[in-house]
Amino acid sequence: MGKVTATAERTIDAPADKVRALVADYAETRPKLLTEHYRDYEVTEGGVGAGTKAGWKLQATSKRVRDVKATVTEPRPGTLVETDANSSMVTTWTVAEAGERSVVKIETAWDGAGGIGGFFEKTFAPGGLKKIYDGVLGKLAEIV
Repeated sequence: MGKVTATAERTIDAPADKVRALVADYAETRPKLLTEHYRDYEVTEGGVGAGTKAGWKLQATSKRVRDVKATVTEPRPGTLVETDANSSMVTTWTVAEAGERSVVKIETAWDGAGGIGGFFEKTFAPGGLKKIYDGVLGKLAEIV
């Protein structure tokens, strides 16, 4: 059983402070960013940045649905970490300055399965999740 990691990144045509505020807004902005792969999204505590608790179902494939119960921390400005209480999954959102623009990176890591299932998970899951995140980042670029 090894770590599986999926990453997506996009340059957004807006200042980092503005993008950070949008990314940290789990109550109003986040639902607008979610693609059809997400359902039953709800904020159960907080709503902005660290201390927020939210839940959703992530339909990664036709057969694979992950029930996420995330708690948000902010270890440093511009970095939000969503830790899933139901699994080893941790998603990190990083918003970095790039002149007058921003670079937004989403990275998710989890403990993969063992055996042949783990081989296929490590081979195919990162690409599938990257496509989902590319859609989320595309919606963020539209909203900004």
